Amino acid sequence: MKLCFSTKGWHNSSFDDFCSLAVDLGFDGVELHNIHNKLFTDKDGAFHDYAAAATLRNLYLKKLSIPCIDAICDVADGAKAAEAEEEILKCVEIAKNLKIPYLRVRAEAHEDQEQAVACVKALIARVLPAAEKAKVTVVMETAGLFVSSALLRDLLQSFACDSLAALWNFSAAYFGSSELPETVIQNLGAYVKHVHLNDARKGQKGTEYCLLGEGDLPVKEMMAALRSVNYDGFISLVWNPEWCPELNDIEVIFSQFASYMKQFGDTAKGEHALYYNNRHTGRFVWKKEVLIDETFPSVLDRMCEEFPDQYAFKYTTLDYTRTYTEFRADVDECARALVALGVKAGSHVAVWASNVPQWYITFWATVKIGAVLVTVNTAYKIHEIEYLLKQSDTHTLVMTEGSKDTHYGKIVAELCPELAEKKPGEPLHAKRLPFLRNVITVGYKQKGCLTWNEAIKRAEEVKQEVILSMAAAVNKHDVCNMQYTSGTTGFPKGVMLTHYNVVNNGKCIGDRMGLSTADRMMIQVPMFHCFGMVLSMTSSMTHGATMCPMPYFSAKSSLACINQEKITCFNGVPTM
Repeated sequence: MKLCFSTKGWHNSSFDDFCSLAVDLGFDGVELHNIHNKLFTDKDGAFHDYAAAATLRNLYLKKLSIPCIDAICDVADGAKAAEAEEEILKCVEIAKNLKIPYLRVRAEAHEDQEQAVACVKALIARVLPAAEKAKVTVVMETAGLFVSSALLRDLLQSFACDSLAALWNFSAAYFGSSELPETVIQNLGAYVKHVHLNDARKGQKGTEYCLLGEGDLPVKEMMAALRSVNYDGFISLVWNPEWCPELNDIEVIFSQFASYMKQFGDTAKGEHALYYNNRHTGRFVWKKEVLIDETFPSVLDRMCEEFPDQYAFKYTTLDYTRTYTEFRADVDECARALVALGVKAGSHVAVWASNVPQWYITFWATVKIGAVLVTVNTAYKIHEIEYLLKQSDTHTLVMTEGSKDTHYGKIVAELCPELAEKKPGEPLHAKRLPFLRNVITVGYKQKGCLTWNEAIKRAEEVKQEVILSMAAAVNKHDVCNMQYTSGTTGFPKGVMLTHYNVVNNGKCIGDRMGLSTADRMMIQVPMFHCFGMVLSMTSSMTHGATMCPMPYFSAKSSLACINQEKITCFNGVPTM
């Protein structure tokens, strides 16, 4: 994420003044407001056609950009639709010449909402072709008519066009419709391309604007919501000096904004405060011995943000090596496939496999969409797996062909004879396992089951925005995993573990082990057990370490892995 400020209300400054201020205060850009002011009408201004090349060169030298240009017309006013269209098309032309990616439009509230929305749709339909041709994205502001993010979502979905997106006016949405950040992101998700931010509080005289952090806005929650959808655009300070006449020093206001935002990391440079390990050979994200308010998807997003090129997985016995960003891409693809197969938030997905790549991908994909991963002991026999799948209400089962003397395929075929007559991809309806709908096989084919590759192809049916919205809806106290353990009844009990529980358990283990990006952990212990899932995988992931899993324990393969990858740590038991 990057910082910029809007020129709105600052009529006595030139564009060069704005650029110099941005450089001095560490901003990444300047947002332009109102093409009718002297910045644009001045014959010697920086935005005339003949000056565009020089302006772009000046921005390049100062390492600045113009992320957005604001049209000031009311796109919901049918009586002035012609003037609005003319202004927007002029903004599109300016944006094209200056390589400005986004054009903000705003619809004011009207008594007849239905008619106002119709006016907006008609106007947008007329200007979108020009915007698409100019490679400019029109962003509708969450204010006025569209202060409700749900209404804006419906508008965007009705066009389904990449050149129409959303501008999140945080203050307007929060005070105008009482929408929390997570609600906005659940509705708009990846549609959010630009953010406006200014703080305020409700006083006796109505809304009173104030410096960032001194008002009522939950800025921390906003930043967390943006991070949940991997937002990498601009956060723009909008401050009109007329709002607070006693506070009109532009340097004071803008520098305070930049300073305040540093607590969330240096968003202007896309960096966060990181910690070094004891030897200063590696870094990690979160302070030691402190619990974190994160979910599994937000942990993975943070690792991708901080260490995009760090290896997350590096198998020595299988052909699977992925950086954190590459692994997240695999996870997102699997998540889309699961949703296409009917998995929803709260659904149960079981994995019956050793430490193969598909185990990790399925786990992270499942928890990203708010579903629950059910771990299955690789040594289970038919009566044990039948009890677990039935007792856990498992919706989808991912499994390998077998392990040692246990043939999973034959067991599932016996439990679900209906598979023999079922077409792969169609929902399963088995008498003995009434809640099981899908069986996905890894490394082999079986009647009535989808292979892993066939299942992954179903990802094409679901848009990435759906996954990001589902991830944003995941709460840290939601159940993420069911671990089956022996109990007083003589039958295994499904223990429900939350994101907050497992993430912090793993983080604390990693803290005590001193893990960081310098570490390469060999994982031999099984992932169906907390030894593998929490003490190994989660401890590594929360510290940006590289994982080198072994599908099964072998002294020879383990020693080869240690030598080849210069393993710094691993977990095990005495019998190893």
